[in-house]
Amino acid sequence: MFPPIFALCTADGAVSELLGSRLYPAGDAPQDVALPYAVWQIIPGGAPENYLADRPDADSYTLQVDVYASSVSAAGDVTEALRDVIERHAYIVRWGALDTDPDTGNRHISFDVDWTVHR
Repeated sequence: MFPPIFALCTADGAVSELLGSRLYPAGDAPQDVALPYAVWQIIPGGAPENYLADRPDADSYTLQVDVYASSVSAAGDVTEALRDVIERHAYIVRWGALDTDPDTGNRHISFDVDWTVHR
């Protein structure tokens, strides 16, 4: 029912090398998780592909993915690895700015993904 972001990304060698399994639903990252890591969340607005004559055969979602790392280059490396996997299955529709988390000093990049999941 949800986009298979975790399964697809952690099965990829480049992502696995950089993140291991440190790709979490938003709010589920452990308090002292090692860097780099990424979180994802579904942004409201997705919908089933509705038809008049039949049940939906797919669901559309928009995800926000946030990457946290100790340096700009590490954040960029993780973002590129995630991009390369995700673009085989979905569309990246927004690149966020590179910024610094004010509480931790960690570098942060976000991007949004439109993903259609066939049932």
